[in-house]
Parts: sequence; C-alpha cells; structure tokens
Amino acid sequence: MITTDFAPGSPCWLDLGAPDIRAAAAFYGTVLGWDYESMGEGGDMEGGMFRRDGKNVAGLGKLTEEGARSAWMIYYSVTDADATTQAVERAGGTVRVAPTDLDEWGRMAQYSDPLGGQFAVWQPGTNKGVELVDQPGSLSWTELYTSDAAAAKEFYGGIFGWQFSDMELPGGGGTYSLITPAGLPEERMHGGLMELPKENLALTNGRPYWHPVFHVTDCDATVRKVTENGGSVQMGPEDAEGVGRLAVCLDPSNADFVVLTPVSG
Repeated sequence: MITTDFAPGSPCWLDLGAPDIRAAAAFYGTVLGWDYESMGEGGDMEGGMFRRDGKNVAGLGKLTEEGARSAWMIYYSVTDADATTQAVERAGGTVRVAPTDLDEWGRMAQYSDPLGGQFAVWQPGTNKGVELVDQPGSLSWTELYTSDAAAAKEFYGGIFGWQFSDMELPGGGGTYSLITPAGLPEERMHGGLMELPKENLALTNGRPYWHPVFHVTDCDATVRKVTENGGSVQMGPEDAEGVGRLAVCLDPSNADFVVLTPVSG
C-alpha cells in the first residue's frame, strides 16, 4: 500500500506531460473524477494541479521536450536529491534534470535508468507530496515494465535500497517482482516490476517505462469512460487473483496508466 508518510524510496508525487492541457484535464476529470486547477496558461510553464475531494492527487504540465511522448512521471521521496543524483550517475543512469529547487516546496531531479526508463525524485520542503493515495481516484501502485529485471533490481535497489520479493504469475505469465521501501514490512510494498521482451515495449521503442496504477471503484465502468472519451485499452479488463480487476489504458495522447478495482477485504 502507498501511504502519505512518504518514507524514503516510496512514491510521493506524479505528474503528466501532455501536449494539450485542456484536453488532458477534461479526460482525467471524466475518467477519474478529478478537478483541475490551472496554475498558469500559455508558454512552457502551462499546467496545474489535479484534485480529488479537494486534495492534490497529481500534477499536469505542458509537454515541451522535443520528440518526447506524453507520459506520467513518478517521483520517489528522498532525503537528499544531490546525493541521489550522484548515486544515479555512479550506477550508470543519466541525469535528465539536475537537482532544482521549486521555491520552498522542495527539490526535484529527473533521471533515466541505464536502459532508458525515466523516473524522478522529490526532496520535500513544505510540500511532502500528493495528499490522497490508495483511495478511489488516486495513486495506489507504481509499475515498471523493463527488458532486464535483474539489471533494474540492481540499479533501483542501489539507488533507493528497495527490497524485492518475486512471485510467479499464473498460467506461465512470468515473474513479477514486488517492491517495498528499505527497512519496511511487506504490507508497505508500493509497486512492482516485470520483465517483458523489447517488442512488447512498443510505447517506448523498447525502452523500459514506469506507469501509475489508479484505484477505481468499478474497473469496467472506468474503462468505458476511457474509450468513450478518446482513450484506448491495451489489456483487460481482467481479474488478477488476489489483486482485483484491472485494465491497462492509454489516454488520447497515448500516455499509459492502469486502473484497478482492488479485491475487497
């Protein structure tokens, strides 16, 4: 489960880079019940905040990087963004955005892992992260699809101290590795990673990628909203034993995300 105490190495924030801010706000507002508050329009700094029940659940910004695809960026909490940056470089990762102060809110940096998977970190100041998690309409899990699970474990384990536990998927579906922050019990696991052939990573031309999983009360109804509002479905809806009913979706700009109705109890 994801919580808002944001232990080091746990997901604490996410934002979407979108080519059309208004269209993205409308889509996620309909699909996930989010309200959007603009923090500026026009120019490269266009964007704002998504809220659910008055609480921040994600950010939205204008996609400005040349050739970049629309995608969700997941941020992990760290105590020292500069030290994390040095660790990323030592481990063969790439610094995409050097550590940067965002007023008194905190300090952020963005990276690529050695195989090209993009992620970010947040060193909290006055802003610790999102205000609602593990509830309908909010982040409940993070997931990495990668072409080399062993390399991913070595890299991210070295950066964040993550603990991994493997489980075999039913029907010969492969191995899924569960992620728990350093020193915390397994009930605090916050994500997973799965190895896939490069040809199955078509969204990124074979590079690994992270995506968010959002808790929804009715997976099938949410999927209908996705398709009725210009999005599409890559997989599902289908039942995952012991997990719930889920679907892998794309928004109208092909940013990927998962919706999950967890098993009750």
